[in-house]
Parts: sequence; structure tokens; C-alpha cells
Amino acid sequence: MSGPQTPEPALRIQGDAPTGARDEDAADGIQHSHRMLSFSDALLSIIATVMILPVTHTEISPEQVLGEPQSAVSRFDKSIQKLLATRIAVYLMTFLIVTVAWAAHTRLFQVVGKIDDTLALLNLACMMTITFLPFTFSLMVTFPEVPLGIFLFCMCVITIGAVQALIVVYAFHFPHLLNPQIESSAHRALYRQHILGIVLRGPALCFVAAGFSLFFYPLSYLLMAMVIFLPYVSKVSSWCKGRLVGPQEPPAHSMEFFTFDLHEPLSKERVEAFSDGVYAIVATLLILDICEDNVPDPRDVKEKFHGSLVAALSVYGPHFLAYFGSFATVGLLWFAHHSLFLHIRKATQSMGLLNTLSLAFVGGLPLAYQQTSAFARQPHDELESVRISCAIIFLASIFQFAIWTTALLHEGETLQPSARFGGREHAFMFAKLALYPCASLLAFASTCFLSRFSTAIFHLMQIAVPFAFLLLRLLVRLGLALLCAMRGLTQPATQAEEDAHAPLLPAAC
Repeated sequence: MSGPQTPEPALRIQGDAPTGARDEDAADGIQHSHRMLSFSDALLSIIATVMILPVTHTEISPEQVLGEPQSAVSRFDKSIQKLLATRIAVYLMTFLIVTVAWAAHTRLFQVVGKIDDTLALLNLACMMTITFLPFTFSLMVTFPEVPLGIFLFCMCVITIGAVQALIVVYAFHFPHLLNPQIESSAHRALYRQHILGIVLRGPALCFVAAGFSLFFYPLSYLLMAMVIFLPYVSKVSSWCKGRLVGPQEPPAHSMEFFTFDLHEPLSKERVEAFSDGVYAIVATLLILDICEDNVPDPRDVKEKFHGSLVAALSVYGPHFLAYFGSFATVGLLWFAHHSLFLHIRKATQSMGLLNTLSLAFVGGLPLAYQQTSAFARQPHDELESVRISCAIIFLASIFQFAIWTTALLHEGETLQPSARFGGREHAFMFAKLALYPCASLLAFASTCFLSRFSTAIFHLMQIAVPFAFLLLRLLVRLGLALLCAMRGLTQPATQAEEDAHAPLLPAAC
């Protein structure tokens, strides 16, 4: 027998078993799922992000857009806008479907606490199917009216659901792999039925969508879009049923652990890991166009630039400027996201949805880079590109601000005390999250009045915002100090009035 053990240091991660239990599980071929979940989060974030590549690397020509060359510039521009809008819409839908798969994976491994070799291999089969999604998406983007791409995409989603259902069945067949709460429950069969029903709802919709793709593909897109909002439709229908039928007594066996309740907390660690993966991949994708399109051909360097590589690279100056500006945008959006989740204690389902929408537009930033660097010699197209880029940045940042607003509605549960209303970091977080929405909206509005300087306005925004981030805390402190000074000059006559105004300013005042 071993002697008495001293308490574990604070480094042990929550949910880890003691060392002796880990050794015993390892001897039985059982292991904790932390590393497998980290691998899955990284892979899913990569797959979700590379969905933008078919959009950014699909060439748009008059022949492709209109079927034949056209001399009318306005008609050509409208066709480009329509085609680009279609591709962006399909990208957003598929990105959100991948994040639905990630959310289902997160919920699933809240139920499955431990894994063995079989579960690890089943998870790899699920991940392998997910890696095939970008190919099917490329077919959908290139041939939006051909049913094969939609059919293959739906079949991939069905296969993912089937593998996840196998994971559920296998884990419940060996209860020692389950979460302790479910393992000790007397209603494991009801849990299994309930979880299988939730896991298979999305694949069932995709099965119907695959069938409709063979003869009426627009309905297939509608059904696939329903997969994204299915949890919220279910929540609304349950609410309406409760309003019509009235409150009902809860069943004796409670199954609240694995649900898609809008207010149920997500795993904050997995939300951060998935988000960091998306930001990292987006930042990396930006360099692909530099490496692919901005390396001069040796023959051109010799013939056109008399062997001067510096002169040849100078031609691509606007492209490098667009790259550095885009990277700074991605980095600062990540910094704002990091600061936001640093003050969040618990992520609700609604916050998870807003985070997913923000990440979807962050994934579109390579398209913004491609748009701002591809039309340097076409002023009209450049104006449209700048406006698209401003819209993408605005939507990516405004959803971050919406996460903050949603957290404030339940600040007692979701936010750290310093970030709540009246806390020391509240004003600074408000300014930090509002900076990019205001800057991108101002740049978009400026291009409406100064369209000839659209590129200069956009690059000015990309340069000014990083400096604004550096000076932001100083400006906020100066503003708060000014408010404190004004408050000192107009000291309330009674203590009651002072207490009423106190929450509006930091405690330092």
C-alpha cells in the first residue's frame, strides 16, 4: 500500500483523474480524451477555414459569368456581384454546418468522458469524413446548379452523423467510458435514446436534402440551412408548445445534461481552442497568395527588369501592403477575442452562436485580402472590393461586440467581476470591442463620398487601428480621469445621490 499522499499542486487540470487512476486506466487501454479533443478541434477549425479557398481562388471571367463576352460594363459588374454573393452565401452556410458538427462533437464528448482504441479510431473516421467536405464544397461553388456537389456534401454529413451515432452506441455499451453522472444514472437507456435523437437530427435533414438535390436543388440548400438553426428552432417550438399547452410537470428522470438549450454553458476551453485555430489558419492562408502569385518568373526578371529582382518585386508593392494590413486585422481581431474570453467565465449557447458567426466572417478575410489586392488597376472594381472588405471586417467585429452585449445581460454568471458594469475593465473592453466596428463603418461611409480615394481610405484604416489599440487604454484612462474630475467638482449633496452614481465609474473614483 502506498503512504499518505500530499495534495496535488494547482497545475492539475480540472477533470483529470489522479495519477494512480490514470496509470490503471492506461493499463486497461483506457485514456482521457483531452489530446484527442485538441486534435479534433484543430482539424475542424482548419476544415472550416479552408472553405474560403474555393471562393478566393475561383477566377471570374466574362465568359464564365455571362456565357459570352459582354461590352456593357454595368451588366458585367452586376453579374460579378451576383456570382460573388452566391459563393459567399454558400461558404457561410457550409462554414456554419461544419461548426454545427464541431458543436455536436463538443456535446458528445461531454457525455463520453474516456476513450479506448476503438473510440479513437471511430473519431478518426469521423475526422476523415470531415476532411472531405472542402472538396464537395468546391464542387458546390463551381457548379451550384449541378446536384452532384450538394449530394456528396449531404452524404458526408450523413456519414459523420452515423459515425457519431456509433460512438454513442459503443460508449453506452461500455458504461465505464461515460461521464460519471450518466454512468451512475438508472436511466442510461433513456439517455442513449435522447442523445441518438439529437445526433441524428441534422443527418436526417441532409438525407432529405440529398434526395431533393436530384430534382429540385434550391430546396436542398434550404434544408441544409435548417441544419444550422435546428437547435434554435427546436427551442422556439418547445417555448411555443409551453405557451399553448401550459407548464407541465418535469419527468422523474431528468436528462438536462446533453441538450441544446440556448443557455446551457459550452466548454469555454474548447470554444477558445476552436476559435484560436480559425484565427491561426486565416492568418496563415494570407501568405499563400503572396507565395503563389507574387514570386516573379525568372524569365520576366531577366527580360523585363534587366535582371533586377528588386525592381520586379516593386511591382507587387500594393499586394504586400494589403497582406500586412490584412494580417494586422486578423491579429487584432484575435486580440480582441482573446481579451473578451479572458473576462468570460461561462459561454452560453447563444454566445457560442454569435462566436460562430464572427468566425465565419473572420474566415472571409482572405477573400477581403484577395479583393483589395487583385484590382489595383481597375478603380471601379477596387471600390467594390474595398466595400466588401469593410463589410467583412464590420460583421466579424460586430458579432464580437454582440457576444459582449449578450454576456452583459447575464453578467453575474458569464463575466468576471472586473468586466461587469462599473468594473475596472468594463469601459476599456467596451472601447476595445467597439473600435473595429466603428472604424470599418466609417471607412465604408467615407468611400461613398470619396470613392476616388477608396484604397487610401481602406489602407489608412488598416494602419490607424493598430495605433489606436496601442493608445486605447491611455485614452480610456484619460476619459475616465476627466469624468472623475468632473464628478469631484459636482460632488452630490447627499450620500444617497453619491451611491446612485457610483456604479457608473470605476472604484478608483
